[in-house]
Amino acid sequence: MAVQIQTEVAAQPDADVTTGGPAVAESCGILTIDLGAIVANYKLLAARVTPAECSAVVKGDAYGCGIEQVTHTLLRAGCRTFFVAHVGEARRVRAVARDATIFVLNGFTASLGPLIIELNVRPVINSLVELAEWDQFIAESQWNGGAALHVDTGMNRLGVSIEEAAAVATRIRNLNHGIVLLMSHLACADRPEHPLNDQQIRNFREIRALFRGISSSLANSSGIFYDPSTYCDVVRPGLALFGANPTPGKPNPMQPVIDLKAGILQVRNVPRGATVGYGAAWTARRDSRIAVVAAGYADGVLRVAAITEGKSPRELLVAGQRCPIVGRISMDLLALDVTDLPVGAVQRGQMATLIGEGLSLDAVAEQAGTIPYEVLTNLGRRFHRVWQA
Repeated sequence: MAVQIQTEVAAQPDADVTTGGPAVAESCGILTIDLGAIVANYKLLAARVTPAECSAVVKGDAYGCGIEQVTHTLLRAGCRTFFVAHVGEARRVRAVARDATIFVLNGFTASLGPLIIELNVRPVINSLVELAEWDQFIAESQWNGGAALHVDTGMNRLGVSIEEAAAVATRIRNLNHGIVLLMSHLACADRPEHPLNDQQIRNFREIRALFRGISSSLANSSGIFYDPSTYCDVVRPGLALFGANPTPGKPNPMQPVIDLKAGILQVRNVPRGATVGYGAAWTARRDSRIAVVAAGYADGVLRVAAITEGKSPRELLVAGQRCPIVGRISMDLLALDVTDLPVGAVQRGQMATLIGEGLSLDAVAEQAGTIPYEVLTNLGRRFHRVWQA
């Protein structure tokens, strides 16, 4: 028989609350996304970069927060330009934002041409090969929807080289050159002291001068807080919209967005010297009480976050108190040491907080030895989802 998860969320008949995923009784826990906080974060960023346009990066299912729900919310908040990774994501954004401008970051191939027209989206051109295919496509289709040209200013990932960009700059003299945005991507904006930042800014400034009259975009979330010289015409925040800190080492200017809870299935006594979990990786050094929680690596709780001998643990919150994960994380389960809590404070059916209530997304990522991007985009589909306006 399933354990009844204690929750007040599902019982709230609030018009400003929508839900998705499995029902509460069929889920391993509850993921709450604060859409109001996303709006507040967007408005803070937009005000900071004025008069530049503040777009929104909603790839990866809006960083795990729901691409349709987030797009709809940001559209109402005034966002008119969205960036996604794939055409499939662009289709989902277009279904919600009929008149928005949508850029597809992962490039163009000839086979994508019909979809570009169907969805009225703009590919980001990442190589001279793609540019040649794009030219052939617009010549044959007479499509004039435009594309972005991505220039690699030092990240060495996607993008045409600086020399290649300079060589094709004269194309903007043509009537239907097809380039509506010049863009690049900062590699180290979250590390203000890194010399690559200034190098990339200088490189992009030189290329912008050759594409005079074309809108440009350089700043990501951390770039917005690095220097106004990165703002150009359009900024592209992603992670900061969802509450992660774009200024590591400094107070987080963004509002938290995520609250993640999972149900406690059982509280058991473990005698001193007994082990917990696969591989007997953790041994009780005292008589202990262990709470078994209905979330594991299938739900995005990274396996490396668990405690083994000699390793600092990731902590969850139970009854407002931090409790370490002990033993290896299983596919569907994890174990918490709740020995230091009063016996009556931890019960079957109670919720443990994985993210939220002061346990920040950044802190969770740090404890797991990863980054907030990975934590967010790995959130599993077995959680009942709640979007609060």
